[in-house]
Amino acid sequence: MTLRNVGIVGTGSYLPPDKLTNADLERIIDTTNEWIVTRTGILERRRARPDQASSDLGFEAARRALEAAGVTPKEIDTIVVASITPDMNFPSTACFLQKKLGAKNASAHDVSAACSGSLYAIRTAAALIASGASETALVVGAETLTKFTNYEDRASCILFGDGAGAVVLRPTDTRRRIIETYAGADGGSDFTMSMVLSCGGSQKPFGPDTIKNKEHVMFVKGRDVYKFAVIKFYELVRDAAQRLGIAPSEFNWIVPHQVNLRIVQGAAERLEFPMERVFMNIEKYGNTSSASVLIALDEAVRSNSIKDGDLVLLCAFGAGLTWGSVTVRW
Repeated sequence: MTLRNVGIVGTGSYLPPDKLTNADLERIIDTTNEWIVTRTGILERRRARPDQASSDLGFEAARRALEAAGVTPKEIDTIVVASITPDMNFPSTACFLQKKLGAKNASAHDVSAACSGSLYAIRTAAALIASGASETALVVGAETLTKFTNYEDRASCILFGDGAGAVVLRPTDTRRRIIETYAGADGGSDFTMSMVLSCGGSQKPFGPDTIKNKEHVMFVKGRDVYKFAVIKFYELVRDAAQRLGIAPSEFNWIVPHQVNLRIVQGAAERLEFPMERVFMNIEKYGNTSSASVLIALDEAVRSNSIKDGDLVLLCAFGAGLTWGSVTVRW
């Protein structure tokens, strides 16, 4: 069977207007702007309204991606949503998004791979298109992390924000062609439980005790995450370059998961890759998990930072542990 080439034909993103600044956090917990910026690079992050679910943010990002691609909702035949903050345990957030878009001809399912989720979703959708099982796929990463953030934990509550990003995939032989995708996981790692929302599933349903013990909000071991992330960022870029038979310096742009500025800087330094070609927006939005890479990609495209012909590496790592990369010839 001959596989078809797949391209990203449109990008979109949406950030809710409400901002949660470092000054706001100074009034909530024992922290300072200097402490936050020095350790993370974050100045502010966005916060969804109480009545906004992840599918609402995803709808706005999807609408903009479809507009950029010149595609109507009825042309979509596959919807894949990446989220660790779904609207509900079930039905899928993708089904809620399908209804809001009016994409009646699409299959719809969710992917849960934490911060790597949107790249897992691209990998899945691209494989369907390459095989001929799909013609037009919508991939969305959408998160409302502030609803699950522990604002009594000064080390982790400074990190997270809400937002959504989206891409439209179609067969292509020319522009924005996906060169390769890669994904990995290690559920038995020593770091597996370093990032966790432990209750709400079948192992530990919600109840009075779980709320009392603060198990309904995220738990993050920041130092463990730092150790894992610096190494994994370096390996993702190095290995992607090796699979392509090039040096890391030959990537025109790296668009990483916006996990922490210090982590990205540390990995870039080890790679001897200039930070000027690493697209960062963490200072504005914080860590938006599965939405992170797609939001950054959309901003890089709309700001004309990425040019036609550029070799672009998208990469992410997250809870699970999971990791992945997508290489695109723009």
